[in-house]
Amino acid sequence: MIENKVVIVTGASGGIGRATAVRLAARGAKLVLGARTGTALDDVVGEIRSAGGQAVAVATDVTRRADLAALVAAAEAEFGRVDVMVNNAGIGPISALDELKADEWDRMVDVNLKGVLHGIAAALPVFRRQNSGQFVTVGSVAGMAPTPAMAVYGATKTAVAVLCDGLRAEAGPDLRVTLIRPGFVATDFVAAISDPDVRATLEQRRDVLAISPEAIAETIVFAIDQPADVDINEIVVRPTAQG
Repeated sequence: MIENKVVIVTGASGGIGRATAVRLAARGAKLVLGARTGTALDDVVGEIRSAGGQAVAVATDVTRRADLAALVAAAEAEFGRVDVMVNNAGIGPISALDELKADEWDRMVDVNLKGVLHGIAAALPVFRRQNSGQFVTVGSVAGMAPTPAMAVYGATKTAVAVLCDGLRAEAGPDLRVTLIRPGFVATDFVAAISDPDVRATLEQRRDVLAISPEAIAETIVFAIDQPADVDINEIVVRPTAQG
């Protein structure tokens, strides 16, 4: 059941995060949305409220542990509990290793891996007190096999998958841990790529085969909607043409 569940979504100002928030709100969830982009985040909250849903926005940089703690605290203050933490925020300024874009490597580690850890650190104590809760983390098929130009990005997503497996092993009978691995999704992911050749190649691929963020959102909704004793461990969702 989704109705009245309190769900936190990071990276909620656009793409998969936004689509997930809108769909969960339509099913009656109470949303607490975090992102760095204040205006875009306020737009999502406005859309949800105008449709009769409940949502609040909290400016959040997932690289800052204190921001995630504040996000969870806001959910408890507003709605009294937290039922689901959707660790969605991620970036992908991909490039060949020979380009030595070390600052971009650091940023991917900080957002894609440490950001998930910060979400776990903030929500896990709440889930333990409640004896219930679910982590839903957005990974990537890039973490399943090496891909040119995606070595660092894929490594962060591989690490996230191992982290989710470890969390699940420690979770006990009351917590659920779900990993969603999307393939190519039509978001602004490629806009962060500083290498113009890599960016152009991926833009072309995106326009040919990418699926909508709503497709991934529906998958997240499905995982959350399961009975409390059913844990959807992992789902891979690719465009049919991606193979």
